[in-house]
Amino acid sequence: QVQLVESGGGLVQPGGSLRLSCAASGFTFSNYAMSWYRQAPGKERESVARITSTTGLTNYADSVKGRFTISRDNAKNTMYLQMNSLKPEDTAVYYCNAPRPDGSTYFDRWGQGTQVTVSS
Repeated sequence: QVQLVESGGGLVQPGGSLRLSCAASGFTFSNYAMSWYRQAPGKERESVARITSTTGLTNYADSVKGRFTISRDNAKNTMYLQMNSLKPEDTAVYYCNAPRPDGSTYFDRWGQGTQVTVSS
């Protein structure tokens, strides 16, 4: 059974930093590209960062480029998102999943997500 467990969120002031973690189980983690997604209140879920399965190539949404860094440790079945220079507009619930080429995800069951709130 696939499980995706996000953690590391919290309340942070603008300009602050957080590091999110995604612990994966129930599938061969190293076989899948992985992405971080976020959903703000009243908005659709959007992809913010993606990392390939083994080469570690990354890409980012324009809104987070230069501030967020995605990484993974295949030995630990864990993916990370280092978020720096946080802005109020980064406030959202953050999720992880494995992206398909068409933009959908391989796993229908999402984790509970981790709340990130950026506010003074």
